[in-house]
Parts: sequence; C-alpha cells; structure tokens
Amino acid sequence: MDNSTTQNNELVSAVGRTMAVLETLAEHPEESGVSEIAQKLDMSKSTVYRFLQSLKARGYVVQDAEDRYRLSVRLFELGAQALPHLDIVREAEPGMRRINELTGETVHLGILDEGSIVYVHKIDSKYNLRMYSRIGRRAPLYCTGIGKVLMAWLEEDELLAHLREESFERRTANTLTSIDEYLHELALVREQGYGEDHEEFEDNMRCLAAPIRDRFGHVIGGMSVSFPCFRFREELKQDYVKQLMEASQQISSQLGWRP
Repeated sequence: MDNSTTQNNELVSAVGRTMAVLETLAEHPEESGVSEIAQKLDMSKSTVYRFLQSLKARGYVVQDAEDRYRLSVRLFELGAQALPHLDIVREAEPGMRRINELTGETVHLGILDEGSIVYVHKIDSKYNLRMYSRIGRRAPLYCTGIGKVLMAWLEEDELLAHLREESFERRTANTLTSIDEYLHELALVREQGYGEDHEEFEDNMRCLAAPIRDRFGHVIGGMSVSFPCFRFREELKQDYVKQLMEASQQISSQLGWRP
C-alpha cells in the first residue's frame, strides 16, 4: 500500500471518529467528560481529547471550567444554512401551524433519507408532552405514520430494497414485525390516502400522517400529527384526517403538484 492510500485511509478514519464524537454529544445533550465519551465510543481518552480540542478550536464544541463538553450553536447555524434550500420546510410551515392550532398537538415534517425518516421540522404540542422526536433525529420507516406514507407510493423494486434492510424490531406490542403485515398495511395507506401509527413506535401515542408530493407527483415528505392516547378522540378522527389531508395537499400544490 503506497503512502497516499495510507494517508487517505487515515483521513477517512479520523473523519469517522470525529463524527462519532459529535453524534455522541448530540445524543447526550447533558455535558460529557472525556472519560464518558471515550467509554461510549470505545476509544482511548487521548484520542477523544484530541478530537474534542480540534472541534473546540473550530467552534463546534464548548468546554466548561470542569472540563466537560457540549455542542455549541455553531452546528445549529451550519444546519440552518441548508434549511432555506428545502422548499418543503418553507412551504409546510403554515399548514403545520394550522394543524397544531386545530389540535394543540405535536406536528412533524419528515423526509426519507438512507432508509429512515429524518425529521426536518417540528411544531411542539401546546401541552407539556415529551416525545422521542426532534429536528434532525431519525426514526424507523416501518412503525411510524410518516414512514408508512413515505413507503406506500414507492416503486416496487425500491420498496422491496428498503424492506430487505428493515429490522422489524418490536418496539411495542402493536409493532408490525413482518414484511407481509407491512405490505398489507401499505395497501391500506394507498387506499385511504393517509397513514396511521397505532402505538407502534411509542406506547400510548397515536399518529396520523399524510403524504406531501412534488410537482411530478412523487411523495417527497410526510406530515403527521401525534396524540397521546388519552387525548385522541376517535369520533373526531375523520375531521383530523380531513384537515391534515387538506393541509398536505395545499403544501404539495405550492410545490407544483397538480392532481
């Protein structure tokens, strides 16, 4: 192996480990020390310290007086620079606000990325409700309302490629754990035009989701509203669905879709 190949491999390794440090800090927003991060990543403390100091020098990490570290707002600023290029976020905002005001509940906007959902926008519930989701976080396709609407209209070969990669891990008693069950569910989603999560991802949480399409009619995103079960009123479900579908169709229209 020549020197240039060795240097390239070392660079890729360093970038990977740097990203692992950043992701660990993101997953544990409370401040972390070198020893804790090293233990979580199975790295030496000297290596973790070196990466942290490099990230600190570039403004991505903050170190306090007790030598504990947390992410700085620099990463948020960096990510925010990409958001204006996501037309779907800008166009979805008013519709998401309407659904949030109508229901008082948390509204999400998600897109498909590398075999999972990425939440690109979120409007929190007016109630004090703690949920798994946050902007930038990933969630599975097979057990979420948004995941179902993102998958339901894929071409068959693309759909099956995604399904082959799914774990179908049981997260709750209601999680669908087989491809056959899931394909049956997707057929229902296509028939009714929206997706549901019946406590499949989180216990005691119901979710309704609608597709967002681009000007070619491709589903490029999903918008959902999530309810704790004790606040979900079955008799109002169709009204929730109607409002959600109208909002998602308006967003799609603004993105150029013509039914």
